[in-house]
Amino acid sequence: MNVTVKAAPRTANNPLGTEAYTLLRAALALFKKAPSELNDAELTQARRQAANEHLLETRILASPEAATVVISEQDVQRAYQEIFGRYEDEAMFLAELDKNQLDETGLYNALQRQCKVDTVLELIGTRAPDASEVEIGIYYHLHPEQFQKPELREAWHILISINPDYPENTREMALRRIQEIGEKLQKKPHKFADLALKHSECPTALQGGVLGFVPRGKLYPELDAVLFKMKAGEISAAVESEIGFHLVLCKQIQKPETLSLQKATPKIRQVMKERAKRTCQRAWIASLAKTTDGQRH
Repeated sequence: MNVTVKAAPRTANNPLGTEAYTLLRAALALFKKAPSELNDAELTQARRQAANEHLLETRILASPEAATVVISEQDVQRAYQEIFGRYEDEAMFLAELDKNQLDETGLYNALQRQCKVDTVLELIGTRAPDASEVEIGIYYHLHPEQFQKPELREAWHILISINPDYPENTREMALRRIQEIGEKLQKKPHKFADLALKHSECPTALQGGVLGFVPRGKLYPELDAVLFKMKAGEISAAVESEIGFHLVLCKQIQKPETLSLQKATPKIRQVMKERAKRTCQRAWIASLAKTTDGQRH
């Protein structure tokens, strides 16, 4: 899809459009539908969540930290273009805005506000402490299932489908055809990719029949049962599945592996960093609510 790049309108920061945009986000998050598509009960729930989010964002933007954050026009332009690029043309884009009680200026203002809120929260997240080596070790031993890589097998296949509407694809003919291909492969196994390209009725024929590295349970049960009993380099006899007959090549085998603590550490560090960042952000947001309530009293 070719989309003409559209410049977002330049405008001073004002609340125009922010309420409508927040309601749209809430409706999509809760029901994956636009506000205009919600029933009364759903719309009430979406409005309630939108009001809470708007209040929260207002508190964030009124914080001392927000005063130190400057959002560049390029940041807002990128966010604007990301949304505009989802539509085939400008007319569809504008129609969708109008449907959700927005216009270009309103969307720009809402995105400017959202960008600033997100940037402030990222700033707060940098206060989160790094995980210690002891904490990483504890996480590793408490979550062993996260660091176990299953056995993988590189599978290739040739498919002759069964379709009674075509004489060459009746069950009998399909079986005969796949067996003839199998006989050729017994003599010249290195021709698997060539024969797949020539005969296979699966889209993978264009890649020589390559299915890629697969774990147990990903393929049709009949193929799975055969593949995980084969040796590397072995080609199966004809295997019937619900779509037809297959010849399966087990190209290579990757044995199951448990990542060592050393190899797992970068992943654990990132997971714990993200968790600490969210905890830090939640605590900071809670402190804003307390400050606001205190000022009211």
